[in-house]
Amino acid sequence: MAVDKDLLQLDLYGLLGVGEKASEKEVKKAYRQKALTCHPDKNPDDPRAAEVFHQLSQALAVLTDAAARAAYDKVRKAKKQAAERTQKLDEKRKKVKLDLEAREREAQTRESEEEEIRITRSLEQEIIRLREEGSRQLEEQQRLIQEQIRLEREQHIQGKQERNGAEGKITPKLKLKWKCRKEDETRGGYSKDVLLQILQKEMAVKNEVGLINNPLKISWLEGQPRNNPSTVLSDSTSQPRTSQASVVSERDYESLVMMRMRQAAERQQLIEQLKREEEEESHT
Repeated sequence: MAVDKDLLQLDLYGLLGVGEKASEKEVKKAYRQKALTCHPDKNPDDPRAAEVFHQLSQALAVLTDAAARAAYDKVRKAKKQAAERTQKLDEKRKKVKLDLEAREREAQTRESEEEEIRITRSLEQEIIRLREEGSRQLEEQQRLIQEQIRLEREQHIQGKQERNGAEGKITPKLKLKWKCRKEDETRGGYSKDVLLQILQKEMAVKNEVGLINNPLKISWLEGQPRNNPSTVLSDSTSQPRTSQASVVSERDYESLVMMRMRQAAERQQLIEQLKREEEEESHT
């Protein structure tokens, strides 16, 4: 299995934002904090999110495995020592001859390169082992991240449902049934004004029979309301039908209908949105 060469060049401690002596617990905590901010599911528009998340996952896998971390620390230490030797050689350049300096640097560089190659191979072997066996620590932390993302999504959906539930109410619906031919332009005698006048009577659903020559049957479909002064007007059944009872204006009726249609549309949109989010969650 090929080893990711870029991993050997990364500062894994710096990537997670922890020190070289950080405990395994501190490494895990730092990984969760970093991974949650750059997780691909939370950054769909960032093309580098997946790459950074992958690097963080590799850093966690190496730094939570004792053997792999020891090999990485050796590589890190060797590079640091090589840099220090180079700095010292630069300082010695003022004191020694150029030819002696060149020979010494060549010898030390060759030795340093051989040592770096040896310990780098050790790290490569540990990384290959981790990929073949699977990192238990990495799998556990990634599972916790997915669970936290799922909980945040559920809380977001629940908040929407509670806000919409507080606003949405069941809209009462009536079923009106009468006989009428398709070619009858009078609609069997039941014009809009006639229906409004009938439905505004108190106990209209139970007592109103409509026109004598064309009876009207009224029944509840859903949301049967209690008597509410704002929606049902008083009109004693003992009064003649021609009495001038207070009625809801046509404009008020149309406003009520539009409001109920808007509420129904908003509920439908919420249902469709919840379905889409559930489908998206099932694919992740």
